[in-house]
Amino acid sequence: MGRLAGKVAVITGGSSGIGEGTVRLFAREGAKVVIADLQDDQGNAIANELGDAVIYQHTDVSSESDVEALVKLAVDRFGRLDCFFNNAGFGGVSGEIDQTDMGDAYDATVGAMFTGVVLGMKHAARVMKPQGSGSIISTASVAGIQGGLGPHVYSGIKAGVIGLTRSVGLELSAFDIRVNCICPGGIATPIFAPMIEEEAVGSNEDIRDVMRPRLAATHPIGRSGEPEDIGNMALFLASDDSTLVTGQQLVVDGGLTSMHSRAEV
Repeated sequence: MGRLAGKVAVITGGSSGIGEGTVRLFAREGAKVVIADLQDDQGNAIANELGDAVIYQHTDVSSESDVEALVKLAVDRFGRLDCFFNNAGFGGVSGEIDQTDMGDAYDATVGAMFTGVVLGMKHAARVMKPQGSGSIISTASVAGIQGGLGPHVYSGIKAGVIGLTRSVGLELSAFDIRVNCICPGGIATPIFAPMIEEEAVGSNEDIRDVMRPRLAATHPIGRSGEPEDIGNMALFLASDDSTLVTGQQLVVDGGLTSMHSRAEV
């Protein structure tokens, strides 16, 4: 306990899934946390549950004014910014490449998962550079490093996040700011809900419980990933334990990318 004592973190997409698990872990480890999300009821409920060290801010990460206001809130309320975790995301536009929807669905996918990461890095760096310290973390994916593990556009964006991480990490290393990304494998979160047939989910069944055995079957290690698995890696990257780690893609996938066949979930 206390690995993040005295630190201030912003976590986007913090109202559910990986983000929620990380918010709870960071708070237990002593951080002050700003949850950023569009799911207001869930975000406010988590903040109320965890006490004064955690606050919620409605944020569209694809909007520069929203991200700028988010960082300002963290600094105004808690005095500094030590970690910005670009985690917001969803499955996004999918389907065969020749059927790709290039309208609002495409714009929303790129906006949330790539533009949002650029904006998070931009506005976190504005605060961290004068401090001379900080950790910027982004959620990428195994789909960004190996084909067949996600929708086409999603996979391309996540590969872009990996490349952006390397590039920005190189720039910001001069200011003792670390920039890394995490590549999760199959994590049991609500992100899979649009991919599951309605008849496969019972009326009182949690989508995460439906996904766990399916995801476990794709992982050589034999179990589904959980939000806390990614939270633990984010904790390492946010803490002083990782002061020599930057520009890296850290894979947390139960051995999934050690295989060569397309994963069917």
